[in-house]
This record gives sequence, structure tokens and C-alpha cells, in this order.
Amino acid sequence: MNLYTINTGFFKLDGGAMFGVVPKSMWQKLNPPDENNLCSWAMRCLLIEDGNRLVLVDNGVGDKQDARFFGHYYLHGEDTLDQSLQQHGFHRNDITDVLLTHLHFDHCGGSIVRDGDKLVPAFRNATYWSNEAHWKWATQPNDREKASFLKENILPIQESGQLKMIEVKEDVELIPGINIRFVNGHTEAMMLPQISYRGRQLVYMADLLPSAAHLPIPYVMAYDTRPLETLVEKKTFLQEAVTKDYILYFEHDPVHECCTLQMTEKGVRTAAFFGVGEI
Repeated sequence: MNLYTINTGFFKLDGGAMFGVVPKSMWQKLNPPDENNLCSWAMRCLLIEDGNRLVLVDNGVGDKQDARFFGHYYLHGEDTLDQSLQQHGFHRNDITDVLLTHLHFDHCGGSIVRDGDKLVPAFRNATYWSNEAHWKWATQPNDREKASFLKENILPIQESGQLKMIEVKEDVELIPGINIRFVNGHTEAMMLPQISYRGRQLVYMADLLPSAAHLPIPYVMAYDTRPLETLVEKKTFLQEAVTKDYILYFEHDPVHECCTLQMTEKGVRTAAFFGVGEI
């Protein structure tokens, strides 16, 4: 098995929304905001090569939305999905599986592209993986979250016939070496792939821990639909991760790809930072 970092660029979100109840005087030291209180965040995906399977975890925001939409998020950086794939010798048509941790636009927007007046899968040879609980949540969205669930990102996947569902239960295996963890604080039934890699366990954190700055237990995004559940999920996961020496892979951290953990007087904190290519 080989792992490759797939960078798809950066976007900006309100710092207060990203750090919830944490005062700006504290969080601004971790990710300094601009004059509009916006912080830069990565959209870092992961490519897993295992035999004849090429699994892409999430795919960024895509490029099919209009200028008004993108004007809210200030996309920047030189990286694109296709360029990142090409750097590792791959093309989007090589992808066999697309695992969508959840269906918020910054995680699944690259799933679908415009072909003239049609919306079609960007990965024409891939199976797209979601789960029934989250799919229903996303296609029948609540008023608080529906701005993050864009039908043009979601419905064409099902219409294509390329969508399959993962059963929501413990110890679900996508393929040998890739197991799925389910968490519900950020959104219903978000999926975190846990990958057995070179004798270690690497967990793709999605939005349970969007960045290393979110390791302290109270640092929970205002976007989370069930913040108290996130608190419990974070605490439980971090205790397990530090005990078992997991590697954490961050989707949104603007600087750091991966880290290991250590227990300190303040709780679980980072031990070392590195790229996935250094594992």
C-alpha cells in the first residue's frame, strides 16, 4: 500500500465559526485571521494505492460553482486536484473508489463536473461511497446545515449509478487495510477512514479534528450540529489515539499534514509533525 497527499487548494472561513466558543484572543495565535476575520484552511485529500485499487478520500470544493459562490470562500493557492494526481503519476480516470467522509461542499464538490449542460461524475470509472444515514441527512437537510449540502454535488452521483452505501456499524471494512469509523457530532454519520499502513494506524480526521489547532477538547467548530457529542467523540478518540500511537491526517490544517500525539499536563497534544511521505 502507498499513500499520497492530494492538495486541492485553500479556502477561507470565519475564524470564529471555526473555533466556536474559544475567544479570538486565543485562536488568532493558532491561525491568524485577515482583516475580515477570515482564516486560510487547506482542502487536503488522501489517495490510497493498494494493488489494483486507487481510493481517493474526499475531493475538495471542485470548480463548477459560479463566481458569486466562490466569492464567499476566497479560493487561493496553486494546487488543484488534477495537478496533485498528476504529480504522483495518476489521472482522475485511474481512480477506482471515491470515499466521501461527508457531503459538505468542501469535501465532495470535486465529485461532479459540468459537461456542457450536464452534471456528470468527475471520476467516471470509480465507485462513490457514502452511507444511508448521511445520504438521507444530506438530501433532506435541516435549515441550519443545508447551505453546505449542494444538490448539484450530491444528486448526480446517485443518478450516475456509481453510488454504493457503506453499512453504519463498528468495524466496517472498505477494503482490507481500510476500516471506517463513524462519528455524529459534526454531521450525521461522518466517516473517518482508519488505514493500516507500514505497521502504523493512520486516521483521516475530516471534520472531527479539522486541524492540529483543534486538539484541545473545547475547540469545537460552530458548524457542528451536535457540539456536545463532538466533545465526547474527540475525548474518546484522542485517548485511544495517544494510547495506541495513531497517526492523525488533517484535511484542513493549513500547514501540517500529519502528527503523532503525546499526553501532557494540559491533555493530549501534538508530539511531532510530518508529511505522509515521511511515514
